[in-house]
Amino acid sequence: MPVSTLRIWEQRYQAIGPTTSASGHRLYSAADLERVVLLRQLTQAGHAIGTLASLNMAQLQGLALACPPAMAQATPVSQALSTPLRIVVVGQGMALRLKRAAVLRRWARYPDVVAVFASLTDAAQAGINTGHAPVDMLVWQTTGLHGDAAAELTAAQAAWQPRKLAITYRFASTHALDALPDTDMAVIQEPTDDAVLGAWLYELAREPAQSMGEAPTGQCTPPFDANHHDAMGLSSTPIPPRRFDDAALTAFAGLSTRITCECPKHLAELLIQIASFEAYSADCRHRNAADAALHGYLQRVAGTARALFEAALQRVATEEGLPLT
Repeated sequence: MPVSTLRIWEQRYQAIGPTTSASGHRLYSAADLERVVLLRQLTQAGHAIGTLASLNMAQLQGLALACPPAMAQATPVSQALSTPLRIVVVGQGMALRLKRAAVLRRWARYPDVVAVFASLTDAAQAGINTGHAPVDMLVWQTTGLHGDAAAELTAAQAAWQPRKLAITYRFASTHALDALPDTDMAVIQEPTDDAVLGAWLYELAREPAQSMGEAPTGQCTPPFDANHHDAMGLSSTPIPPRRFDDAALTAFAGLSTRITCECPKHLAELLIQIASFEAYSADCRHRNAADAALHGYLQRVAGTARALFEAALQRVATEEGLPLT
């Protein structure tokens, strides 16, 4: 089940109470897991988590015994999966990934991608200007998630009225995740593995419509002396612009190759991550004056690494005879 659902059940409803390690990770006991399994079974059968949260284990077990097993499989959401799911996608790279067989492996009917947009602003504007029925899901792929995205996200939701909102990010701060609107959404750091992404979206589509919450992540670090750490002379080395955008890299990663270890695919996926971190660091640099030196340094490190990996990818593509534009 999505991590974000567990967070909401714990923080909003106090339905579970895991302990916390010294490092901040939640620790679930066997009793916690048993309770979560029962809560999930009962919510899938139609019970509201707000009603179940205060019940003890004996009461939950009594409800579970009274609930026919078939009920958990006959929810309106799982029935809806027998017809194509209507999806709006924000992010060209995600739109390409949603066409891959590994992502769609579990779906009885392939999702119907209603529209693809480059930004939330474009999605909101198109949704306002075009008459349409509410969609089943809005999938937003973002390189870096920042706190000011909440207004654009709310506008896009209002325009398309999705039953579920799926957000995949590559880099984000805790503050940005906390600033997301409190609505039916699931948030995940974008998996590089297509099968993992497909499983996550499929399970999200099957989840009853309820607030999913957000997953925690790290945040930017404190003051830093960039000159002291400039061991590679990055401050005087010009960083070339990107040679390949996310769409080209995503398409390249999906090509067949003679190399059994799939190095071309791994290189392309790694380049997407490095370029995303480069862009994220550049954004942080302009948002926080106190950390500008650190983020400027990180941006240049990522840019240097990106240029090296682009050259490596070009060589692999040439030797393999693979198209790379």
